Amino acid sequence: YVTGVQTCALPISAIVLALTVLCLLNVSRAMAIERSELQLASVNAAVAYADDEGLVYGKNADRRVPIASITKLMTALVVMESGEPLTEWLDFRERHIPAPANAYTRIRVSSELRRSDVLRIALMSSENFAAHTLARHHPGGYDAFIEAMNAKAVELGMLKTTFVDPTGLSVDNRSTAADLVRLVRAASQYPQIREYSTTRYFTAQFRQPRYRLAFGNTNVLVHRDSWGVGISKTGYLSEAGRCLVMLFELDGKPLVTVLLDSLGTRSPMGDAGRIKRWLTTGAGGSVAAAARAYERKKNAAYAASDGASVSVN
Repeated sequence: YVTGVQTCALPISAIVLALTVLCLLNVSRAMAIERSELQLASVNAAVAYADDEGLVYGKNADRRVPIASITKLMTALVVMESGEPLTEWLDFRERHIPAPANAYTRIRVSSELRRSDVLRIALMSSENFAAHTLARHHPGGYDAFIEAMNAKAVELGMLKTTFVDPTGLSVDNRSTAADLVRLVRAASQYPQIREYSTTRYFTAQFRQPRYRLAFGNTNVLVHRDSWGVGISKTGYLSEAGRCLVMLFELDGKPLVTVLLDSLGTRSPMGDAGRIKRWLTTGAGGSVAAAARAYERKKNAAYAASDGASVSVN
């Protein structure tokens, strides 16, 4: 009987050894994915795992550029860290300074909405009057809010970032793709920012007077459960191009993607898909000729204005 047990032990050991070797080979293959050069329509980009330092990928990641409504993520962060009650009703006052760009809004001056809902529509639907109103109701007022935005940028190590307004309508709101990775990481610590920025549809209930307005998310990817989007913010100015920052799940790990300055309305979403495939399969993808021409034009303009060269890492 003892002999029988000893006889069986050798085959079992061999099986365990074979399985171990097989697992190691599979891991090695996964780690050894040969990645083609990633092709993006966005002129500037950064990709990083939320829980790791450094970038997985960067394309002109340290170039200072206008960031349009990506600004509103910092606006949200300052609102949350102010400690002001989200249940407080805020009145939408006439602008005390002219908007730096077209700031069309459906919101009626003098009407009121709870701070939580003002923040929600500023994030999910990029409502500019909402972002402006959040700053007006900050302790110390509008100017103190802008100061807090810049102080928070310094605290986060966003050393190439400057804010002059809370909406992103000013071209003087500037940052880098690498700096914005830091912003997304910080914003992701607040469940409210995660929820509000990824709300698909929302009907805001105003008072004084009583009326309703429906809002939709500006990022189509939040409607796709397969993406697992945890944070989202889009942006657009003619000077900034199409912009998108996201945090989403990839193989169970939160990934931060920052995409700045592309031509087409859907180009940032297409780039997000190319990044996802590049990380999982190694395929670099391709972009349209028009996007390539736009990139060459913008790189030349950047080089002429500040002497910055093109970089990919």
